[in-house]
Amino acid sequence: MMLFDTFAELDRLGSTLLSGLSGSGMHAPVNLRREDDRYVLEADLPGVDPNAIDITVDDGWLTIRAERSSESERGDARWLIRERSSATAVRRLALGQDIDVDAIEASYDAGVLRLTLPLREDARSKRIAVAVGGAPARAAIGTNSAASGTAAEREAAEGKAQPAHSLAS
Repeated sequence: MMLFDTFAELDRLGSTLLSGLSGSGMHAPVNLRREDDRYVLEADLPGVDPNAIDITVDDGWLTIRAERSSESERGDARWLIRERSSATAVRRLALGQDIDVDAIEASYDAGVLRLTLPLREDARSKRIAVAVGGAPARAAIGTNSAASGTAAEREAAEGKAQPAHSLAS
C-alpha cells in the first residue's frame, strides 16, 4: 500500500508550474572561468543524450540547447511515480569580440558539457618591456630570467608587478 504524501505532491506541482513559467522546463546551471588565453564554460546537463545537444554561435551569441526525453510510453504500463519528464534547456550567452569562434571546442562527459572558448591571437595579453634611462629595453624583462636586474625588473619578469591603474577604469 502506498501512502499519499500531500507535501511532496504540492512540491512537485509547484516545481512543475514554476519550470513551465521559465519556458525551459530544465535548468542548466553553468560555471564560466578564464584560464590564460581561453574561457572555459561548464554546464550541467544530466540525463541528456550528447546527440541531443545543439551549440550555435550567431551574431555574437552562444546558444546551448539540450533536450532530455523521457522513457517511451509502454502500452500496458501503469506509472506509479513519473517525475522524469521530457524537458528542454536553453542557455544563451553574449560572446565578446575577443573570442575565436572558429576554434571553440565542446566535449560532454558524465552529464557535464564543457566548452573551451579560446581568445583570438590579437586579443591575448602581451608583455611589454620598459626602457630605463633611454637605453633599449632588456630582453630579460620578457622572459623568466629573474636572477638579474633591479627588483622591479625581477617582479615584472616573475609576473608579480601590479599595474597602477587600468584602461578599463
